[in-house]
Amino acid sequence: MASLKDIQRKIKSVKNTQKTTRAMKLVSSAKLRRTEELAKKSKVYANKLNELINEIAQKMCESESNLSDTPYFNTTEAPKVVDIVFITADKGLCGGFNSQTIKRVNKLMAKYKEEGIEVRLRAIGRKGIDYFRFNSISMLNQIAGLSSSPDFEKSSEFIQEVASDFIEGRTNRVVVVNNGYVNMITQAIRENQLLPIDPIKFGVTETCSSSDLELEPDDNDALLEVLIKRYIEFSIYYALIDSLAAEHSARMQAMDSATNNAKDMVHQLSISYNKARQEAITTELIEIISGMESMK
Repeated sequence: MASLKDIQRKIKSVKNTQKTTRAMKLVSSAKLRRTEELAKKSKVYANKLNELINEIAQKMCESESNLSDTPYFNTTEAPKVVDIVFITADKGLCGGFNSQTIKRVNKLMAKYKEEGIEVRLRAIGRKGIDYFRFNSISMLNQIAGLSSSPDFEKSSEFIQEVASDFIEGRTNRVVVVNNGYVNMITQAIRENQLLPIDPIKFGVTETCSSSDLELEPDDNDALLEVLIKRYIEFSIYYALIDSLAAEHSARMQAMDSATNNAKDMVHQLSISYNKARQEAITTELIEIISGMESMK
């Protein structure tokens, strides 16, 4: 059995850990609230952007322009190369947040390889980079520090290179995978085909609907291309915000569980300490009584 000093040392150590996990939970809670607000504002912008793209697309439909002529809508029936852009955290201590994303990426890779499709990985986040690097799986490009601090300009530069490869035919499909925020206690894996863009996503169907938007005839294609570029840039930026909110939510839960486990451990150690202390007192009393009896 451990000595009283050893048990006291363990209790002190666990209590210090409990203070740390409680503080980390509070920090994650505060960061989550800020990220939630940013996500709400970004969602409003994204909805307005989608509405505008829909209006332009409907105008093109009315003028009998073909959306498939726009390279971003160009679908390949039998893709040969697929780029997977995945987002993980730069730090750990957030439960299964990162492992769920990596698991989905591995599942996608296996699926595409079975179909004879080449897969190229593009990584955002240190944890995902470290995992695939450790397993000797090559990545086309990687960036750390962006998932913990989303920046529109940096994310735009990253995704512009991906879009260029799609436009120039070096890849036939771009899929974004990230662990997204649902609510304070729930995260969900998002798997979004970023390119080619599905017209149905913007409410564009084979049947044209009327649009009140007034444009010069030659402006449709140019304006649509500008908006699509902004949509692609904002999609990856929003995915980063969504992932960050989910990360804070997962870390808050993980730290809450760790705090409760530490509390239970302190309780169990306190019981062990009291038992050991009582045994030590009982032993001392027996020795004293035995000594007095031997002196009679």
